[in-house]
Amino acid sequence: MIIESRAYARAGLLGNPSDGYFGKTISIIVRNFGAHISLYESPELKIELQEEDKHVYRNVYQLVDSVNLTGYYGGERLVKAAIKKFTEYCGTRSIKLSRKNFTLRYRSSIPRQVGLAGSSAIITATVKALMQFYRVEIPLEILPGLVLSAEVDELHINAGLQDRVIQCYEGCVYMNFDKGYLEEKKHGIYERIDPRLLPKLYIAYKTELGKVSGTVLNDIRSRFYKGEAKVINTLNDIAGLAESGKEAILNKDKKVLHELINKNFDLRANIMNISSSNWELVNTARECGASAKFTGSGGSIIGTYADDEMLKRLVIKMKRINARVIKPIIL
Repeated sequence: MIIESRAYARAGLLGNPSDGYFGKTISIIVRNFGAHISLYESPELKIELQEEDKHVYRNVYQLVDSVNLTGYYGGERLVKAAIKKFTEYCGTRSIKLSRKNFTLRYRSSIPRQVGLAGSSAIITATVKALMQFYRVEIPLEILPGLVLSAEVDELHINAGLQDRVIQCYEGCVYMNFDKGYLEEKKHGIYERIDPRLLPKLYIAYKTELGKVSGTVLNDIRSRFYKGEAKVINTLNDIAGLAESGKEAILNKDKKVLHELINKNFDLRANIMNISSSNWELVNTARECGASAKFTGSGGSIIGTYADDEMLKRLVIKMKRINARVIKPIIL
């Protein structure tokens, strides 16, 4: 029997990047793109490599392009980290795994390194497949933390819980990462929001903005833990936008949500360096009348638009700057 498992891309709608700093966020799943795991029993444990893991290139230029897009390692390290953390989780809870091996194959359609959580999707899908293969139940609220530990503890990727929560819960989720609650429960407070209450949303991204995950937020993390007041206060303000955004969604207040999304980006720009290409994405969307903020750490944006005419303008103007526009599929 072949086990098939999927985890989808995600977009932070409000509150990011406060999730890594005991803040609050709202995220949506983006079913347009996903990571897919195929796993079946075999005599030996085998991970089938993707092209990027095989280290065979046409020339030096393709090698440089590969490193710029995925770093010095491909997806194999993500799969290995997921398997290791899953096994350790079971060991610490005296869950005995059956003595059988498997072959695992992975693939992903998520655009790499543009803030759509491609790395965590591969890990999430891997852990879900392992749960099916070994018939292990992991509480849903605990699962995101296990996925995060694979990235942070094993691979030293700078990340927060938001991506993993939405990829495990799917749909649209409001998340509160209160420090005291996190330390006591080992997970945040997660509330599902009916995606049908959301206004018209778009996502735009530039694949050439690819970068290695975690590098963008490193400066903010060090400044936060050094106690820099401007960073701490701004992140608190960004977290507050998610709480206000939840009420705006529930009340179907499109105008307020539009303003909150724009403010989220503007506050972020006060404490982070934004590249000219990322500014171009945001400014192009706003010139069309849409709201705009990063879906993650940069490379793609999300926002609201009023009608099909505005969406058409978005598509045309984004194409001029080599960006693609999609309507996120949530349900």
